[in-house]
This record gives sequence, C-alpha cells and structure tokens, in this order.
Amino acid sequence: MSITRRAAIGASLGALAASPFLAAPAVRAQAPVELTFNYPIAVGGPIARIIDGYCDDFQKANPGIRIRQVYTGSYQDSITKALTAARGGDAPDMACLLSTDMFTLIDEDVVVPWDGLPGAETSWMGSFYPGFMENSRTGGKTWGIPFQRSTIVMYYNKEAFKAAGLNPEVAPASWAEQVEFAQKLTRRSGDTVSQWGMQIPSSGFPYWLFQALTTQNDVRLMNEAGNQTFYADPKVAEALQYWLDLAQKHKVHPTGIVEWGTTPRDFFERKVAMIWTTTGNLTNIKTNAPFEFGVAQLAAGRKPGSPTGGGNLYVFKSASEAKRAAAVKFARFLTEPERAAQWGIDTGYVATSPEAWETAKMKDYVAAFPAAAVARDQLRHAVAELSTHENQRVTKALNDGLQAVLTGRSQPQPAMAAAQAEAERILRRYRG
Repeated sequence: MSITRRAAIGASLGALAASPFLAAPAVRAQAPVELTFNYPIAVGGPIARIIDGYCDDFQKANPGIRIRQVYTGSYQDSITKALTAARGGDAPDMACLLSTDMFTLIDEDVVVPWDGLPGAETSWMGSFYPGFMENSRTGGKTWGIPFQRSTIVMYYNKEAFKAAGLNPEVAPASWAEQVEFAQKLTRRSGDTVSQWGMQIPSSGFPYWLFQALTTQNDVRLMNEAGNQTFYADPKVAEALQYWLDLAQKHKVHPTGIVEWGTTPRDFFERKVAMIWTTTGNLTNIKTNAPFEFGVAQLAAGRKPGSPTGGGNLYVFKSASEAKRAAAVKFARFLTEPERAAQWGIDTGYVATSPEAWETAKMKDYVAAFPAAAVARDQLRHAVAELSTHENQRVTKALNDGLQAVLTGRSQPQPAMAAAQAEAERILRRYRG
C-alpha cells in the first residue's frame, strides 16, 4: 500500500474516531447506585440469610442498584453506630432501627421524612396497620416505614396445662386468672421450684414488657409529641405492684431480674409454663419447643393491651437524591404484600399490612397454624411503644426504677416518682 493511501485511510479513521456517533461505545456504562443498608443483627444466622436473599433478589430486579448490607449487632449497638457514623460524615443511606429511635434521629437531624421522596406515594405509606404507624409518624410526617415489627404475646406449655388440670386450649384472660393459672402451674418441693407458673423478662427491654402491664391498667406512659411522660400516675405504680406481687406475694414468678435472652430456653427446658416475649420469637419457639405449645393475647387488667415493638426503615439525610430514590424502591420491595407475608412466616414478626394477610400463602399458613394470627389480632388493642425525645435517657430512668423495685431496693410508688422526676428534668426543654 502506498504512503499516500495509508495517509488517506489514517485521516479517514481519525475523522471517524472523532465522530460523536462512534464515540458512544467508548463511554462507560453508568455505575450502579450503591445503597448502604444497616441492619440490626449479628453476622450469620437465619435472618441474615433471609436479608441476604432479599438483597440479591432486589438487585436482580433492579440492576442499576447495588445493596451493601451491613449487620450492626443489637438495636442498641445499631443506633449508636448509626449516630456515630453520621456525626463523622459516614452515615448509612438507609437503616432498620427501632421505631422508638424516631425522635432521637429527628433531634440529631440525621434522617429525612419519607414524604416527598421519589416513589413514596401516600397510598403506600398509608397501607400499614395504624398501630404500627403510631411510632412512625410525628408532626404530620412519616419518618419510619414499618418492617421488623412485633407485639408481646404469651406462649404457654399445653402439656403443663393438662398436668395442672387446665384446659390446654384456653389461656388466662384476666390478671386474676393469670395468677390462678400460674399458681396451679408452679411446681414446688419445699424451697425448690422445678417449674415456675409464669415469667416476664426484666432485662434487655424491661420498660417494654412493663408497658404491657401499664396498657392493661389503662394508662399511657408518654404523650404523642414525645415530650412528656406519666411515670408517676398511680395506675403505673399499681401495674408495677402487680408484677412484683407475682414473685413476692403469689410466688409464681422468679424473684429479681429475669433474663430476656434465656426466657425462651427456660420455656423449652420446662422451667416455666407461661412466658411473655415478642412475637418475633414465634418461629424460634415453633422450631425448638419439645412439646405442644399455645400462643395467646396477653391477659387483660382493666383492659387488654400490648405495646408494639421492633424496627422501622429510615433514610438518612446524607443520602444523595439517587440513593433516596433507591431507598424508596428497596423499602417498597421489602414491604410488598407477598414478601411481607413470607417474612412473617419465616421469622414470626408481624406482617405489617392488611394486604399481606390476604395473600394465599399467609391464609394457608394461618389455617394450618392459627397461632400466627394472634399478634395481628392483638393490634387492635396495641399502643405505641415508649418513645420520647432523648429516648434512651428517658427510658433508662424508667428501667432503673423498675429494676430497683424488682430487686427489692425500692417500692413502686417512690420508684416511679423518682423516674418521673428524672424524665421531667430531661424533657422539660422540649415543651417550648
């Protein structure tokens, strides 16, 4: 080929390379949006595998978004890590944190409301059970989307009921019946108790279990604005006296502090016949109880009731517009009725929308295992879990008072008065 011919071809190729139509293949594909998602469990275990599966499925359906899930330990560890990261300029984009963390996250100015985010229609945000939204909305805005939610329910050993001459299909319906049943179920030889009648955990989340008793005694622990508590109400001390009397007067409940984490195991090992714990333990108990068990709504005092509990989904303020849009897509994916139904079946947490309970898979599950619907049915009596501004400090004041009473260092009325004084000192400035 002649030099002239080569030059002509080179010039042509150079011109073509400069063409905008041929430059396109050299442009890199847009990088996917990476969404950092903090989730409150330790690494490993069945729930981690479920969440991993959800993330994989979402990414397959949304190839332009990548989820980087970070398992952050307990709820307490998770809020601490999220706030520390936010203060250091490295906040997650989205996190599952306690519904009761809402006021803390707002006060720290690290989250944004879901209202107005791309794809967060009012119809979607209004599709969840109202009982769960009490801890998800304030000031006319939606700050959390219900996901890993629960109530407290009673689990009881049907074999122990039969042995005690009780109908294994009927749980106690009132505080008085609860004592009567527990007395029949307590097995004692001298000073040695081989089986307690009942057990209400008082470590980990004592305020939450106690709030079931206060709700049943027809008193609320805080106002909707989260800037006032009512710990000193006489009905609060009365509810605490009932809890104390189970151990001290009726002797059907262990004395001192009852561990949250070991309560299901105590139940499996027949050390206790009736326990209160989260519906989130349903699948665990269904899998591991070596006997037939029942699940029931909590016994009523002046009225029936339980607080809701568990985690909501939050979007952090530092997330870019693209990440906020991705967070909405992911939250909607996680809360789709079919997926929410399967989540409830796999974990025992309450599927958070009525539509999830209308799916064929959930209807079939409830037909075969009616206990699964107990927590849902109890929602009509549920109240918002204790949540205020500076929630950890305000809750600690109550927990300290509860533990002082349950360990014999104080009596209900003065302990609750002291807890209220501390809460008032903290919250006064939030009332303008």
